[in-house]
Amino acid sequence: MVFFTAIRNATSGALKGFVPLFDRVVIERAVAETKTKGGIMIPEKAQGKVLEGTVVAVGEGARNEKGDIIPTQLKAGDRVLLPEYGGFKVSVEEKEYHIFRETDIVGKFH
Repeated sequence: MVFFTAIRNATSGALKGFVPLFDRVVIERAVAETKTKGGIMIPEKAQGKVLEGTVVAVGEGARNEKGDIIPTQLKAGDRVLLPEYGGFKVSVEEKEYHIFRETDIVGKFH
């Protein structure tokens, strides 16, 4: 319950004051294209699921068997490739975020 209280109390969209625990990563998904380059509107049903996003916040890392922290490889601002399924959705101040474990994220764009 503390987790959801912290997320609700986060300020203005950037989740300031909120740090995910362990190896969890908060992602803002990229928005699907609604128009073609020629200006034709794409119906919502025809838009593909967007599997790309931007990292908004990361936890300090997972713990190994000895209790040592293994730091996360991602940082805020990284563009990542997401799995089609998994994670969970959280809405904060009318903005939608997705929370994944770092190990669930497919890759990082350079």
